[in-house]
Amino acid sequence: MTDAARRLAGLATAAAALAAALAVSVDPPQPASAPTDFGPSAAPSQQRAATVRSPSGTESLTDNAAAAPPERVQVRDVGLDARVRPVGVSGEGAVAVPEEPTVAGWYRYGPAPGSSEGSAVLVGHVDSETGALGEFAALYDVRPGDRVEVRRTQAAPVVYRVVSRTTVPKEELPSTAFRRTGDPVLTLITCAPPFEPGRGGYLANLAVTAEPVRG
Repeated sequence: MTDAARRLAGLATAAAALAAALAVSVDPPQPASAPTDFGPSAAPSQQRAATVRSPSGTESLTDNAAAAPPERVQVRDVGLDARVRPVGVSGEGAVAVPEEPTVAGWYRYGPAPGSSEGSAVLVGHVDSETGALGEFAALYDVRPGDRVEVRRTQAAPVVYRVVSRTTVPKEELPSTAFRRTGDPVLTLITCAPPFEPGRGGYLANLAVTAEPVRG
C-alpha cells in the first residue's frame, strides 16, 4: 500500500471512530480560554487549516524563540517530512497556517523546539483545497515511541519521542497546548474529521505530543 493510500485509510478510520464517539457523547462546556476556532466565519482558504485560537496575552516573542528557529520536522516512521517556517496570528485571532500543505508552521509567539520549558507548537494542513494530502496527514499513523526530529537553523537537531496522540472536538483543545512554562514538549496539531463545510470545515483537532529525548 502506498503512503498516500495508507494515510487516506487512516483518515477514513479516524472519521468513522470519531463519528461513532460523537453520536453517543455530549460535549462538555467550552472552557473560557478555549484556543480553537473552526467557525463558519473563517475564510475559504482557512477552512481546511489547523486553525487554533491564539491564547490571550501571548502575542509577544519568548526570550528563546528566535535563538534557533526550526526549519524542518521529520517523523521517518510514518514518512512525514515537512519544511517549517515561523507563523503568527491571523486577523481573526487564530494561529496562521502556511497555505502549502507540504509546509508546517511554528507558532513563533511560543517556545521554540529545543527550549528548556513549555510547549513548542507546530501546525499544518491535513489536506489542501484540491483534496491532496498534506504532510501532517501522516500524524494519523504515529504511535507512542515514534521518533520526531526537528532540524534547526544554526543549531543541532532536537529529537523527541511521541507519547500521545489524541483527537478532540475543536472546543476541547486545551490552552495548555500553548503553555510557556513547565516541562518541555513538542505539540503537533492538524485538523480532524468530521468535515462539515456548512460549519466551517473540520470540526476537530488531532494533537500529537512528544517529549524530548535526553542526552
